[in-house]
Amino acid sequence: MPYLWPLLFIVMFALVLLAVSLGLRLLEAERKKRVSSILQTVAGRIYPEEARILVRQVVTTSKLEMTMARWPITRKLGVWIRQAGMDWNPVQVLVLAGVLAIIGALVGTQVRVLLLPGLSSLALAAAFGGFPFFIISRRRARRLALFERQFPEALDFLARSLRAGHSISASLDMLSAELPPPLGPEFRIVYEEQNLGAPLEVALRRLVDRVPLMDVRFFVSAVLLQRQTGGNLAEILRNLARVIRERFQLKGQVRAMSAHGRITAAFLTVLPIITMLGLMLLAPDYLRSMARDQHGRYLIAAAILGQITGYFLMRRITNIKI
Repeated sequence: MPYLWPLLFIVMFALVLLAVSLGLRLLEAERKKRVSSILQTVAGRIYPEEARILVRQVVTTSKLEMTMARWPITRKLGVWIRQAGMDWNPVQVLVLAGVLAIIGALVGTQVRVLLLPGLSSLALAAAFGGFPFFIISRRRARRLALFERQFPEALDFLARSLRAGHSISASLDMLSAELPPPLGPEFRIVYEEQNLGAPLEVALRRLVDRVPLMDVRFFVSAVLLQRQTGGNLAEILRNLARVIRERFQLKGQVRAMSAHGRITAAFLTVLPIITMLGLMLLAPDYLRSMARDQHGRYLIAAAILGQITGYFLMRRITNIKI
């Protein structure tokens, strides 16, 4: 059993990771409970479920998290996790990615059909280790897209509330209660931060950090400028909502016009992979002979690199931002 020790190492490492993860979760849950009790006592009422994220922002982190929080990748990952609306721990995500990368590298040592063992290990380690980041990126993009679609309705709601005579703070409170996630909980955080003593400017700038959308930046700039210079904020928000809806229409037209290019890019990306799989099934000796030759391996590596480069170039050409 030549691979018994690597497998045993993976199992032991996974058990240690599980124990550390459970310990961190228990400590974090206890701290959240204490801070939540303090906040409820100060406010005199139970906070809604959407405001629980405030507890996570003021909970003291563990020593391990404080050490790894100095890493730029940990801070960036924490921002992405918050923007994705997920309750994951950046430290645990990094450790999990490391374990998956090790597993991918060990699996890559056995993949010798087309690639060199070292190149196979590197590719599978990157694929396995990048899987948690891929999930976070997809969830983040989906959540921000949903927030962007809800935002014009929120601006119309605020404009109607302001015209009815409500203050901006009361309008934010009603908005957070009426609209569904993810927009409702984000504005609930803005309202609750005000209740805890943060100025409106600070609460809105934190909203921009959590939701890095151009439309949100326009909204925050409009509110802050109106508070400094005066003006009809309700009319400004109504016009902003109209501009956003017109931009959505233009974006839909551009997406329809670029559909042919996107389909072509997908076809050109998938076709070489299908061809390679077909050759592996119909003529495996043809590919093995190419993989055994040094020049053939160089050609395979160049083809893979060209395929990846072409995919990203076509994606960049067809991804038109409005």
